Amino acid sequence: MSKESRSDKPTYRRFFPPKKKVCRFCELNIREIDYKNVELLKKYTPERGKIAPRRVTGTCSYHQRRLARAIKRARILGLLPFIAD
Repeated sequence: MSKESRSDKPTYRRFFPPKKKVCRFCELNIREIDYKNVELLKKYTPERGKIAPRRVTGTCSYHQRRLARAIKRARILGLLPFIAD
């Protein structure tokens, strides 16, 4: 890459700060996550069936641990798949 092509680019970068993610469980004042609530748990598992991380979902660490435990229990009971076909 030559220096001439670099100087053609603008020197500023567009930066939009990311929107602050808020834990939905904390907003709704939910302390325990039920493993039998499959519709809620499906929202936190993408199509491949993995558990979505905190940085994606925005849940706090307290609820993320309980969410992971509920998803694992639902998988063992056959309510959720381990992997999507």
